[in-house]
Amino acid sequence: MSGSLQLTGLTRVHTAGAAPALDDLTLAVPAGSCVAVLGPSGSGKSTVLRLTAGLDTPTRGSVHLDGRDLAGVVPERRGMAMVFQRPLLFPHLSVRDNVGFADRVRGLPRRQVRESAERYLELVQLGGFGHRPARALSGGQAQRVALARALAAEPRVLLLDEPFSALDTGLRQEMHELLADLRLRLAPTVLLVTHDPAEADALADTVAVLDAGRLQQLGPMRELYTRPRSLAVSRLLGGRTEVPGTVAGGRHRSALGDLELPAPAAEGRGVLVVRPEAVTLVAAADADARGTVVQVRRRGLRSLVTVEVAGAEPAAVDAELPPGQEAVVGAEVGLRIPLGARCVVPLADPREVASAHDGQR
Repeated sequence: MSGSLQLTGLTRVHTAGAAPALDDLTLAVPAGSCVAVLGPSGSGKSTVLRLTAGLDTPTRGSVHLDGRDLAGVVPERRGMAMVFQRPLLFPHLSVRDNVGFADRVRGLPRRQVRESAERYLELVQLGGFGHRPARALSGGQAQRVALARALAAEPRVLLLDEPFSALDTGLRQEMHELLADLRLRLAPTVLLVTHDPAEADALADTVAVLDAGRLQQLGPMRELYTRPRSLAVSRLLGGRTEVPGTVAGGRHRSALGDLELPAPAAEGRGVLVVRPEAVTLVAAADADARGTVVQVRRRGLRSLVTVEVAGAEPAAVDAELPPGQEAVVGAEVGLRIPLGARCVVPLADPREVASAHDGQR
């Protein structure tokens, strides 16, 4: 159930003269791995799945599975199965017959089909549900059946099109745990598209960030969180602090002062980006910078605090306080930003940072 998928130079232009929905994407999905394509609505991530599955034809580029070019190969012969946002079960069939549908189409004996369906229902923790009508299932149960049906087809690649986005938080977490367990048991090759960074982090070995149809960055989620290569990637992953300044001699100079950087950065104008959970409030004597608390937002037991730092280019820094620590609006506080948490990305247009700060207020 594990094939090696290679997408090379994939481009899709829906309408002549329009911007590409997907522009020159090259992406490898090794056998047995899970790669997530992460991006906002309209970024081209669903186009990636449709081109991979053969539901659309690329304007340019190719899809290879285990070295075989799939150009001209119809979807049902590509060795892939897709799970969509909605389960799309056959309401007039039982759960068991939904799961065994692909085997029935292949003409396998009915007893073999039933045994296989029951096995996959056990894998998705729905043992004993086979006799129930599909229309009697809850949303979470229906999506488990859809996943079992896809796995029962024994695909070389499992394609997931935001399959858990319609579920509530608790059910989504359960499905994440289920998929992680299935990966341990079956080692399927998975290509997942999602708009949720937390989902990509929970499920994927590697994450490809798309924006406006182009690949922005590829790597493990921890790397994307701490070392984004652009403001677009930082913002998509929840980054809020963007401090414009100048890089020289391995240091970033801004309203926050003269801060050493943990890695080389291009000389000249650059934006310091820092995750809020990395910033701590400290006494002024121990601070990298000092400022005034201008906003406090509750997040359960934690608080998200915005601190304004005065200067020629004033800066706004967000810090996530741990349980038990409090801050009040108007207080003068010190900020500590660990060396390893500092990252500088190029500043393409100063208005980008200004608009981001306006949106945080």
